[in-house]
Amino acid sequence: MYRVIHVDIYIGQLAFKGMKRLNRIQSIVFETAYNTNENMLICAPTGAGKTNIAMLTILHEIRQHVQQGVIKKDEFKVVYVAPMKALAAEMTNYFSKRLEPLGITVKELTGDMQLSKGEILRTQMLVTTPEKWDVVTRKSVGDVALSQMVKLLILDEVHLLHEDRGPVLESIVARTLRQVESTQSMIRILGLSATLPNYLDVATFLHVNPYIGLFYFDGRFRPVPLGQTFVGIKTANKVMVFVHARNATVRTAMGLREKAKNNGHICHFLSPQGSDYGQAEKNKQLRELFPDGFSIHHAGMLRQDRNLVENLFSNGHIKVLVCTATLAWGVNLPAHAVVIKGTQIYAAKRGSFVDLGILDVMQIFGRAGRPQFDKFGEGIIITTHDKLSHYLTLLTQQNPIESQFLESLADNLNAEIALGTVTNVEEAVKWISYTYLYVRMRANPLVYGISHKMDPGLEKHREQLVIEVGRKLDKARMIRFEERTGFFSSTDLGRTASHYYIKYNTIEVNYDCQNSYQIVREEEIEELDTLLNDFCELPAPGGVENNYGKINILLQTYISRGEMDSFSLISDSAYVAQNAARIVRALFEIALRKRWPAMTYRLLNLSKVIDKRLWGWVSPLRQFSVLPPSVLSKLEEKNLTIDKMKDMRKDEIGEKSPIGLKVKQCVHQIPSVIMEATIQPITRTVLRVRLNITPDFTWNDQVHGTVGEPWWIWVEDPTNDHIYHSEYFIVQKKQVIAKEPQLLVFTIPIFEPLPSQYYIRAVSDRWLGAEAVCIINFQHLILPERHPPHTELLDLQPLPITALGHREYEALYKFTHFNPIQTQIFHTLYHTDCNVLLGAPTGSGKTVAAELAIFRVFNKYPTSKAVYIAPLKALVRERIEDWKQATIFLDYRVVELTGDVTPDMRAIAQADLIVTTPEKWDGVSRSWQNRSYVQKVSILIIDEIHLLGDERGPVLEVIVSRTNFISSHTEKPVRVVGLSTALANARDLADWLNINQMGLFNFRPSVRPVPLEVHIQGFPGQHYCPRMASMNKPAFQAIRSHSPAKPVLIFVSSRRQTRLTALDLIAFLATEDDPKDSNLKLTLAFGIGMHHAGLHERDRKTVEELFVNCKIQVLIATSTLAWGVNFPAHLVIVKGTEYYDGKTRRYVDYPITDVLQMMGRAGRPQFDDQGKAVILVHDIKKDFYKKFLYEPFPVESSLLEVLADHLNAEIAAGTITSKQDAMDYITWTYFFRRLIMNPTYYNLDDVSHDTMNKYLSSLVEKSLFDLECSYCIEIGEVRIMCLTKISKIHASRSSKQQDTCFSFLIYGNAEEYTDLPVRHNEDQMNSELAKHLPIEVNPHSFDSSHTKTHLLLQAHFSHAMLPCPDYATDTKTVLDQAIRICQAMLDVAAHHGWLVTALNIINLVQMVVQGRWIHNSSLLTLPNIELQHLYLFRYVILLSIAKVCNLIPLLTGRQDSKAMAPRFPKVKDEGWFLILGEVDKKELIALKRTGYVRNRSTVSVAFYTPETPGKCIYTLYLMSDSYLGMDQQYDIYLNIIPASTSAQVTTDVSDTLSHLTLK
Repeated sequence: MYRVIHVDIYIGQLAFKGMKRLNRIQSIVFETAYNTNENMLICAPTGAGKTNIAMLTILHEIRQHVQQGVIKKDEFKVVYVAPMKALAAEMTNYFSKRLEPLGITVKELTGDMQLSKGEILRTQMLVTTPEKWDVVTRKSVGDVALSQMVKLLILDEVHLLHEDRGPVLESIVARTLRQVESTQSMIRILGLSATLPNYLDVATFLHVNPYIGLFYFDGRFRPVPLGQTFVGIKTANKVMVFVHARNATVRTAMGLREKAKNNGHICHFLSPQGSDYGQAEKNKQLRELFPDGFSIHHAGMLRQDRNLVENLFSNGHIKVLVCTATLAWGVNLPAHAVVIKGTQIYAAKRGSFVDLGILDVMQIFGRAGRPQFDKFGEGIIITTHDKLSHYLTLLTQQNPIESQFLESLADNLNAEIALGTVTNVEEAVKWISYTYLYVRMRANPLVYGISHKMDPGLEKHREQLVIEVGRKLDKARMIRFEERTGFFSSTDLGRTASHYYIKYNTIEVNYDCQNSYQIVREEEIEELDTLLNDFCELPAPGGVENNYGKINILLQTYISRGEMDSFSLISDSAYVAQNAARIVRALFEIALRKRWPAMTYRLLNLSKVIDKRLWGWVSPLRQFSVLPPSVLSKLEEKNLTIDKMKDMRKDEIGEKSPIGLKVKQCVHQIPSVIMEATIQPITRTVLRVRLNITPDFTWNDQVHGTVGEPWWIWVEDPTNDHIYHSEYFIVQKKQVIAKEPQLLVFTIPIFEPLPSQYYIRAVSDRWLGAEAVCIINFQHLILPERHPPHTELLDLQPLPITALGHREYEALYKFTHFNPIQTQIFHTLYHTDCNVLLGAPTGSGKTVAAELAIFRVFNKYPTSKAVYIAPLKALVRERIEDWKQATIFLDYRVVELTGDVTPDMRAIAQADLIVTTPEKWDGVSRSWQNRSYVQKVSILIIDEIHLLGDERGPVLEVIVSRTNFISSHTEKPVRVVGLSTALANARDLADWLNINQMGLFNFRPSVRPVPLEVHIQGFPGQHYCPRMASMNKPAFQAIRSHSPAKPVLIFVSSRRQTRLTALDLIAFLATEDDPKDSNLKLTLAFGIGMHHAGLHERDRKTVEELFVNCKIQVLIATSTLAWGVNFPAHLVIVKGTEYYDGKTRRYVDYPITDVLQMMGRAGRPQFDDQGKAVILVHDIKKDFYKKFLYEPFPVESSLLEVLADHLNAEIAAGTITSKQDAMDYITWTYFFRRLIMNPTYYNLDDVSHDTMNKYLSSLVEKSLFDLECSYCIEIGEVRIMCLTKISKIHASRSSKQQDTCFSFLIYGNAEEYTDLPVRHNEDQMNSELAKHLPIEVNPHSFDSSHTKTHLLLQAHFSHAMLPCPDYATDTKTVLDQAIRICQAMLDVAAHHGWLVTALNIINLVQMVVQGRWIHNSSLLTLPNIELQHLYLFRYVILLSIAKVCNLIPLLTGRQDSKAMAPRFPKVKDEGWFLILGEVDKKELIALKRTGYVRNRSTVSVAFYTPETPGKCIYTLYLMSDSYLGMDQQYDIYLNIIPASTSAQVTTDVSDTLSHLTLK
């Protein structure tokens, strides 16, 4: 025997505490269990200590996750599958106790014990039942991550394979084995079973290596030998008598006691009086039986009574225990002898008696013989004579166990299809080969009706099975089965059936067959009648005689919380209730998918009625257990609704104050929401609904939990009885506490003639009586105008490039002829000066159109400039690279002007072509009066002008309006060329851009040079991440079917998704037996690239080159790539159309333009004759995309939200000086055009002249008022500000605190940072990061963008380690805006004369540029110098170095004006601030910025002297805007003399300052 000492000292000793040695069986398997990763099957008699073997494998798993003495608990999960809930509960306690010293959490996950997602994640070991684990792994949804964490799966009692629950075990094992193969991950399987005859088959099924992992111990290995007899005995030892009904336990116990008394043998049973006798007060029978040493035990008893009986029996106070069979499976109580009285057992599922299975007999006999006390045990069966031989043969020579899988093949196949692991016949055939059915069909074909002559691998037979089942499922509409191709695809019905564990037959008849086994017994009729009269609130069709009537009565009694006497009714009732809840939920989902509003509403309510066991018409307050029933009845009598009670005072509700208060609290805890809907017509058939949902209740953790309250919401049309949109959303705890509204945006169809109204209904998922309705009224709805037709593509002869008539231009192009679109627009662009709007699908060569317009300027107006505006920096960079290479042929200067690259003024002034972004050009052109180069612009080309409708759209509007304004002032025409995708309302855009019919080209979306074939697939699932995961397999299949060897682009929404998708695709590849094409095998094994903004520039370039040169076939990219780099591919897959919006902290849809842009990347003009796009969307949005991907989308203006910012800029630039100017300014905008065309969209009721005037003047009033409140303007006087958002200026003005930390805090709260994303789980990362940083932040705001900004800045100054690569790119985003915001803050401080604040802000600028704290040694800004080097720079050492340096002759000065700032993401020009201040009054007198100082330069500062004559001291600060530790300060002594008016002397201060020239 192995001593326990041998087990790994730390871990094993703790778990096996108190045990000296392992028994024989455990010692034999020890080596394999504890020191290898092999799958194992242990067949051993009951009582052989198999649980300890499980323990050994668990310890082996734990040991693999120990690093430096710490168990990495988040790396693994162990799942223990026990056959019954009772056993699961026992095992949970057992393992909890044993693993507690190791800090391992063990939780039960069964039908009784639900765990939240968070609890599951925090648990290392789950004890569950086969059905529960099957359901959990069926939902690929949130639990994908869970099933991938499982490293060890322990299946207890594997011999249950041949019972009717066997198929569940088969499907679990098959799923696990396929997962091991597909993900190449290690999941160890341990099977524990009683002695089996055909253990080799089971080993094959579990993939156990028979030479290493298979252990078979027969009956001889029982720790206590068993005598099996059929004789009655009497003994003073402990005896268990097993009976098969709860009421039979009492009858038998009483009978035995009577017999013992009559025969005078009662003395054998009496126990030495224990003190524990009096405790079972609750149970009358127990009290009677206890004194004589008899007792009973069954699942219907109270928990504490059961525990008491178990303790007394194991302590020997009770000699005879009469119990039901569940005790044998559940609690481990051995006895000396075991008697089975009768072998007929009642099965609730069948509603009749069946024979006791041989496994049950074995299990019960396993309880005989107590290893500590007995030499042998007794097992006795008492059965009817005809069954005697049956049990004899079974016990002596066991039959092999067969598979029951065929019966539930349909359900299990449907589950795999819904999960996405089986998608065609071939995969299904392969899947069957993982089941025990396959093992047995090969070993014993005759049982399964197969003759031996058939195929040896059973390929044909399996295929036959799959096709038959496929047809059945297809007929029931649970899947779609295309027999021609063999493809399966899941339907909503099938998914619902799989998730709710609904049987195929139930769906087939769409009637509740799950309860059809119930039969009505004679003895029950009377009681059912009583129940019908006492507890049934509704009529029960069918009455008491029919089984469906019985089900109805039982369910109603369950809801009414009625009591039943008959044992069979109690067990039937539990069975009905358990299934009803699940089935009603499934029916609710089916009704919702079928879009039936009334049915959906009723079923959701019914499901809550069953869950809560309360009727819908009782007071919702009955859901609170704290209120006494008497109070509730009174409230119901008074007929008080919840709304009424909300308005009443507590003393009005209850005369006694305390209960009134209690009721009032409960009333306010019932979840309720307030909904406000606004509608915006997008076209004449589609409405956008913006729904604001504000929670209106009090949160209480005991009542609501800690996460959130789930709600269903749907839009119903009462006249057509149809649901147009439905979604599931959660009101988060923090939103309730903050009363923070949640915004849902969705689109619904609308039909002419207009219906009177739609309803939006919100219904709580958990609470009865919690619902809200919001009415959408269509009375004032004005639909937008119909859109004008598209430009027809003419059938022209393609134009050769020689038409340019310029050799250098022709050399730019690799092709010989322009494409049809370019040919049609050539003349207008190249030979005229009229404004042009070109709307054409992505990929139709619009860049060439821009080049034609630029060449026109180069030819005709050589002294003027061209400006090309692209929406993203990446696009600007791409254009620059293309044109820089191209301009080698031409003598023109191209300049890039973006937030990252700001060339000096001379370069801009000399440039011929400026390529820039909208924001940058807006900033530059604001002060156009002082910038001559802005006035020299003769053409403005705006790429992707359809982004007007985007949140950055207003900037484009302002640029165009300003351009028109400038050209009207300078009287020089500026040509505007707009390029966009195909537009719906191109005419409006053209009118606004002053484009006549000749310059408007708006082609259909279908005139692509390469035609596009689009496939849209919908995916269910409320949660984002799981939905994305379920899209991976379809994406993989799309690649296989549409583009097995050509390049593929997959667009996902986040960097994390690029990684997850790539890993999944690689996993699917690994499982493909044999990709058809060998080079596909090579490319896909490694040919998957990732591309996102977080990659290093070099890596990004490499990936791009590889993809363009077809070295990698699949590129997974974030959506920005669609705009940025131009990589066409043959197939584009858009995986999900939502992204996480950090500002609103929820997933929102991409603008439709982005999706079109992504699709536009499909089809490569040089290689393909058609492109393919596959769009995978959330199923509720499928209709919307179907509509708008084929017909163009109208562009609306979004200027309204940011009007104040832009008015402020124009006021500052002097363009607007009065309210009338502001009104006129608005009429120049695109917003004004759309306001007339689609008034309802902008909340305007009608378009009459007066209404328009009122509307516009109130807009201007409101904006000017906001600006005035933010101290940006004063009506009457105008004050100039930098470009920042107004609310931040207001913030910095209102807090005049003088401390760097504080300026830093205000800075972090800048409006600009609201958009910084706080992604999923980043609040935890933020809280971790905060622990390592010096300045504390509010611990409740880790999910706020501003707190994150604050932390990133601190980390930037502290050189702290960032938790993930995303944070590095986020830091770059934060620093990008930093200097601009600081400059604005500095201006505000200077304006108000706050000296200390201004100095602090300059310090902040220095910190940002250098990435150091102000109190750090300034030497740390030198390259490669860290804290530990500072001691080398002691004063003495530095003096000697300085002497030598001074002797070295210097020949050249530095000519470069760029600052040395390795930690700042952009190139920064050096500069200086001169500040003149009066220290005593903390007042700033003057501020002057000066640029890079080359050799010597003189700077003059003008200031007002004090009004009172006398002496005063001013201090002059000279501060760098780039370096720490270079600041200098000088005191300036002034003597102010009174001004002599006669001499008109002007005192010149410059003499005093002459010695302060800058060096």
